[in-house]
Amino acid sequence: MLRLDDLDTPRNKAGADTSILADLSWLGLDWDGPVLRQSERRGLYATALSAMRRNGLLYPCRCSRRLLADISAPHGAAAVYPGTCRAASGGWGLLQGRLPSWRLRLVPGNLHWLESYGPPGELDGAAAVGDVVLRRADGYLAYHLATAVDDLVLGISDVVRGNDLWSATGAQVAVMAALGAPPPRYGHVPLWLDSEGRRLSKRERSEGLSGYHQLGMDAAAVVGQLAASAALVPAGSHLSAAELLQQLSSERLDQALRNAQA
Repeated sequence: MLRLDDLDTPRNKAGADTSILADLSWLGLDWDGPVLRQSERRGLYATALSAMRRNGLLYPCRCSRRLLADISAPHGAAAVYPGTCRAASGGWGLLQGRLPSWRLRLVPGNLHWLESYGPPGELDGAAAVGDVVLRRADGYLAYHLATAVDDLVLGISDVVRGNDLWSATGAQVAVMAALGAPPPRYGHVPLWLDSEGRRLSKRERSEGLSGYHQLGMDAAAVVGQLAASAALVPAGSHLSAAELLQQLSSERLDQALRNAQA
């Protein structure tokens, strides 16, 4: 299945979804059924959110961005919300013209998940995750909520993704626990880096498939180069995604991914 995580509509770039679908098709990566768009599944996420609120698993938070920035300053990017509004009594409605965000009331203890490739799947909930926002003050639903609900509803058994999302797993596992469901198995793998060791990202204006097009490379050459970077095929290989799949057993792929983590 192909799912587009497009909930944060103000940040969605016009035409980005079309470009994604075109790139996947060009590479020979196809999918079953229609494309799933999170922006069309808001009712499902809102239902799960309402259930958690009725069960007392959420609380309203009125901390401003400025206050949160001040809280985060000593801790850097991995700062954890300290529960400032846990015992507040501001209610869920408008206060001084502003609605609160909705936070998950995390229960004490460690969060666990099965991890195939990355570091062991365990995080201290209070110290490393905290009470994450599941609904922003502006009404937009959070990535952690939508991702957790989708993975459960769609029956996802295994998630393989970049190791930059390893720490985000704790929040998603916490949401699944609040919904009374076990998480899938996760595998966090190394990202492809540029020549200076930085991950490829839009923020850094990293080159996408257009750069390969400009070099005159076809899809078979690109698939071969990507597969060779993970030691799945010899350098210089040219093959389609379907041909690569035929050559790989799950055991060989698992071993290659574990070697990449070593």
